[in-house]
Amino acid sequence: MTKKIAVLPGDGIGPEIVAEAVKVLEQLRKEGLDISLDYGLVGGAAYDETGTPLPGATLDLAKSADAILLGAVGGYKWESLDISVRPEKGLLGLRSELNLFANLRPALLYPQLAGASTLKPEVVAGLDLMIVRELTGGIYFGQPRGIRTLDNGEKQGYNTLVYRESEIKRIGKVAFDIAGKRQGRVCSVDKANVLECTELWRETMTELAQDYPHVDLSHMYVDNAAMQLVRAPKQFDVMVTTNMFGDILSDCASMLTGSIGMLPSASLDENSKGMYEPIHGSAPDIAGENIANPLATILSAAMMLRYTLDQAEMADRIEKAVSQVLDDGLRTADIHSEGTTKVSTSAMGDAVVAAL
Repeated sequence: MTKKIAVLPGDGIGPEIVAEAVKVLEQLRKEGLDISLDYGLVGGAAYDETGTPLPGATLDLAKSADAILLGAVGGYKWESLDISVRPEKGLLGLRSELNLFANLRPALLYPQLAGASTLKPEVVAGLDLMIVRELTGGIYFGQPRGIRTLDNGEKQGYNTLVYRESEIKRIGKVAFDIAGKRQGRVCSVDKANVLECTELWRETMTELAQDYPHVDLSHMYVDNAAMQLVRAPKQFDVMVTTNMFGDILSDCASMLTGSIGMLPSASLDENSKGMYEPIHGSAPDIAGENIANPLATILSAAMMLRYTLDQAEMADRIEKAVSQVLDDGLRTADIHSEGTTKVSTSAMGDAVVAAL
């Protein structure tokens, strides 16, 4: 049966990097991958066209698809808009409407890029970390929220951090299941010494661990976790944490690998339907210049094949092709160094297709 992929290029460099991932998928389609590609608008591009960052047609497309491939949303152009219609609301809306509660963000250091990391090669060489971020709860979605004026005339901004036990359990199960297929270690990150909400998080993770006797569970406060990611990142196997903490820690982990342009992500529902996107933003300052790194988006397509479409062999092939082009010394501007060949966005996509 043909698998339907909703392609949402988005804003900034989104259309450029998505185009290269589509090249890879089209090559695999020639070799028998049974997929269809249907395009939609999201983010600022959707707002410009329809007045909303998540048009009904796009949401319908995403709901009917087996998987979603997303570029990036946002940019300077839309920063002055009311927060209710900013591009990021399109992304948050997709996550919420599709119940994509589990965000998988691998931080894998390709050996060819050990020198590109800002840390010493011996600290990061061999890094293979998975951050599991809860994606549809926490302070990003909690109510009440807003900006109000106090009796004395001063303005006050407020947001609510809230998690139900069931939300913590379901993201914990994802983390424990993944760890069971890796090195068997989960580090749950919280701020239980200050925040009651994450005190419940810690208690729930501890209870859940009893169902996974072959997985070792540890706990770490988020401030220490950020420090440990820089000090000794290879101590971690799987990290599981809240929406906001995961947002911050995964970006921190990205620089261990040499460039945020190398890191893919998956956002999954309970049935492994997913939205796949690079973790970097829309980079409007370089949009249209054909210099962005498309590898994170291409690797996101590989994750899509692995986690949603059950095409692990084709996912392996994409990942090996990416490794091959790095072996060949090809680099986009963000990972370029002396002794390597700087190439454009499109040239990098062509090289991956050739390596396939």
